[in-house]
Amino acid sequence: MSNSTPIPGKDGNRYIPYDERTGESSVVFFTHDLSEAGMKKIYDRVSSVLCGKIAIKLHTGEAEGPNIIPRPWVKELISSRLPDATIIETNTYYEGSRYTTEAHRRTLEINGWTFCPVDITDSDGVATLPVRGGKWFSEMHVGKSMLDYDSLLVLTHFKGHVMGGFGGSNKNIGIGCADGRIGKKEIHTYPGQDMWSIAEEELMERISESTRATIDYFAPHVCYINTMRNMSVDCDCAGPGAEPVVTPDIGIVASLDILAADNACMDLIYSLPGDAGKALIERVESRHGLRQLSYMKELGMGNDRYTLIDIDNGDAVITAAEAVSGISPGWKPDRYNTFWGRNRH
Repeated sequence: MSNSTPIPGKDGNRYIPYDERTGESSVVFFTHDLSEAGMKKIYDRVSSVLCGKIAIKLHTGEAEGPNIIPRPWVKELISSRLPDATIIETNTYYEGSRYTTEAHRRTLEINGWTFCPVDITDSDGVATLPVRGGKWFSEMHVGKSMLDYDSLLVLTHFKGHVMGGFGGSNKNIGIGCADGRIGKKEIHTYPGQDMWSIAEEELMERISESTRATIDYFAPHVCYINTMRNMSVDCDCAGPGAEPVVTPDIGIVASLDILAADNACMDLIYSLPGDAGKALIERVESRHGLRQLSYMKELGMGNDRYTLIDIDNGDAVITAAEAVSGISPGWKPDRYNTFWGRNRH
């Protein structure tokens, strides 16, 4: 921990429109194609940085969770593009179906993550990584075996989150790579207080500092894919108890810039016609989750300005509003995708 007495930033509930942002710009790729083919197509745009022993960080979900990235998409991506890759995870801080390594292994089988190796990286201890420029941490505890890999593909189901407001690439790494007993406690809990005692801007800053430790370790061999599908306001940590999906499916975003990737997803949500993005926006703003974005920029983790490339249409440059313009303002899901329904694989 840092020896200073930090003060959290402000305005984590205020969305900054694109035209008010300043600084350099990154490239973000976009496809509407929510399928195995779309996943492979957008992966090919960012995969050149991956080499050596490759880890794939994704949220494998609590038992029987309905909204996780479809297993067939990941299976096809691995078999066709990443045959030697390993999915990495860590155990949870809370007592659920992934709290212990033994329980976690059972849950992986239940949820269908049986087609490639899955490394629960904190099952054999923890390692520390430095946090450059952090005000809450000078180092972060991560799963020990994560350091066995050379490259990292951050494959994220973009959705809401009960405390973080939203879960994008930043949350997938910041919480998901921190080990289950030390790192996650450092992010969530004041000493001697309730386990979820840290919230709002301070929580977002701690998550982002944790993320920085991991991406600095892998840089420049790290890339980010955010899948905007089945976006409940609740995280996949909620399993079958997640709130029903009311936000439209949008597509898949990918970038070599973590901030640009997450910011593009939030821009797409805010650009949805009518009230289609209302539920997720309310979840993000009520938790002050937008501080994830502004703090990543302060830490120098990426750019909040970007060029959005539509890979479905000849690499046309589009805006977030143009990307979602075809979605009906009155969109309603035609089903709630239960684990036991047609999306179980």
